[in-house]
Amino acid sequence: MSGTNAEWFARALAVIPGGVDSPVRSFASVGGTPFTVAEGHGAYLVDVEGRRYLDFVQSYGASLVGHAHPVVLEAIARAARGGTTFGAPTTGEVELAELLCGLVDGLDQVRFVSSGTEAVMSAVRLARGATGRDRIVKFDGCYHGHADALLAGGGSGVATLGLPGSAGVPTGAVGDTLVVPYNVVPELDHTVAAVIVEPIAANMNLVAPAEGFLAQLRARCDEVGALLIFDEVITGFRFCRGSVASLLGVTPDLWTFGKVIGGGLPIGAFGGRRAVMDHLAPTGAVYQAGTLSGNPVATAAGKAVLELVTDADLLELSARAGTLAASLQDALRSGGLGATVICQGPLLGCFLDETPPAPPTNYDEAKALCGNGRYPVLFHHLLERSMSWAPGAYEVLFPSLAHTDEDFALAAQICFEAAHAISSGTQ
Repeated sequence: MSGTNAEWFARALAVIPGGVDSPVRSFASVGGTPFTVAEGHGAYLVDVEGRRYLDFVQSYGASLVGHAHPVVLEAIARAARGGTTFGAPTTGEVELAELLCGLVDGLDQVRFVSSGTEAVMSAVRLARGATGRDRIVKFDGCYHGHADALLAGGGSGVATLGLPGSAGVPTGAVGDTLVVPYNVVPELDHTVAAVIVEPIAANMNLVAPAEGFLAQLRARCDEVGALLIFDEVITGFRFCRGSVASLLGVTPDLWTFGKVIGGGLPIGAFGGRRAVMDHLAPTGAVYQAGTLSGNPVATAAGKAVLELVTDADLLELSARAGTLAASLQDALRSGGLGATVICQGPLLGCFLDETPPAPPTNYDEAKALCGNGRYPVLFHHLLERSMSWAPGAYEVLFPSLAHTDEDFALAAQICFEAAHAISSGTQ
């Protein structure tokens, strides 16, 4: 690969809006020019200039076992040799569906799509069709993809760019969407089709559910006959080989999944109780379709990951992530920055302020910390030292199974050096 990052970005700007195919990848909120990835292996990326980065983005969580894992690559190659798409039922989609349903209590049936956004869009339509109601309740700062009805009050890239939603979304599209504060159980009535929530919020940086919040939400939905949807595009199959619902003790009516279940290839899925799923065409009247849904290469990659990883692996990853959070926080504070690094399972969130801040409990508190201008400075100091965090303060860190103890030690050292350089005014 030849050329510089600046040259490749200039080429991208000429033919791709903003030079990126997803706004969260841009450096709009941190400034500067994005690096262009040439390849990745394990815990590391290499850009077009040959520079190697310790990567804690991991394709925003899609690469649970690290980049280019040999077992996953072999599964992809084996599936691709038999054909890449058919528009017909395949053995691979059945096998992956059986695996998911076997791992998630309450997941009777699942349907595959091509992205997390598509999964959420379809789950919401299904909920409306199954209940005969229109209203959807979502939580401020939770991001559920870029479907029109759910962009209001969104986290992730929407929050990073400071958008209240999106231009091009008609008023009617969000007229039946109610946005309420995270960790507050809303009043519901019999017009509500569904409540959708990230059981652990990971798109406003990282915010944990308050004690009893999800259980009370489940009970409130039951009182009015609304469906509860867990968006587990990030959390699913990362905390354990299944749904985080099993760890939190609350079972939704519908789930949405993505990222991990595709092994690094494009995929999404939604599913739930058979009585609800029966409303989908061709059995029922709720239409949903996709030419590439259940793609044989993506399902093969996802199956390879889910069969490769054990519950013991994920339990260990969560434990190691907790150790990493403590070491990063200590390194940043020792270097002179007010920082709090929190951990939920294998996910890390970093919040910066003049003094170490308390972990936020909702979007308003997270936004005050993420929008204080401190993260872009740290981001670039880390990047200069060859460590890649997401180019936006609202994203979490994704340690993977490919990260070693040596990688974690290096990350802490880089954080200390970056914090010291910032606090002392040196480079």
